[in-house]
Amino acid sequence: MAKGSGSRGRGGAPRRTGQGKPAAANRPRTAKPKPPAPRPAPAPPEEPREFVLGAIPGATPGKWIGLWRERMPHVALELREIAVATQVAALDEVDAALIRLPAATSDEVHVIPLYEEEPVVVMSTDSALTAADELEIADLRGEVVIAAADDVLHLSIPDAVPPAFAPPADTAEAIATVAAGVGVVIVPMSLARAHQRRDVEYRVLRDGPRSTVALAWLRDRTTPDVEAFVGVVRGRTLRSSR
Repeated sequence: MAKGSGSRGRGGAPRRTGQGKPAAANRPRTAKPKPPAPRPAPAPPEEPREFVLGAIPGATPGKWIGLWRERMPHVALELREIAVATQVAALDEVDAALIRLPAATSDEVHVIPLYEEEPVVVMSTDSALTAADELEIADLRGEVVIAAADDVLHLSIPDAVPPAFAPPADTAEAIATVAAGVGVVIVPMSLARAHQRRDVEYRVLRDGPRSTVALAWLRDRTTPDVEAFVGVVRGRTLRSSR
């Protein structure tokens, strides 16, 4: 056979090999990139509004107000003081309120107890009662026990001496009377702290009645803002369900 002759198949036709195929034919096919999914439209900004929270004297909602302002910056919170004597009627004028139990509520009012306060005896710094770290009701026998017009505990002390004067108009006036060296006053601890003076001291009354602070609002006015505040006082996070 002469040199340089190629390999032939049947009939003398040259054999075909894969070497002559275009390079592109051997490349793997790639999928076409998918178009990006459309982004959801941003939620429209909420209209600024106001949430009015009522609070009886002595209530301490500072922590909850701070959390509210972090979570609900578009809803201004107004804190409005209400009197214990008219705390239920005041629910008509606020979105929700911190009230003191017991309270003459009805089925129209939703109430959630929040915390209890210890009772304390407020006395002059010159009183012999300051010698004790804590007191019992029996320790108050023979003492002049003053009950202000806004008294919330309504505690009767056996063998106590009734005051020879009309009840003070409020707790602040009663404590001012005690500071002058006349009698003692029994109040929840928060009220003693709220009316703290240099000329008075207070001691826990171990066997006295506790006072419960609760969140209350009218059932037919349960708005999303009210539910949001309930979540704040109950310690819910932003992601937790109701």
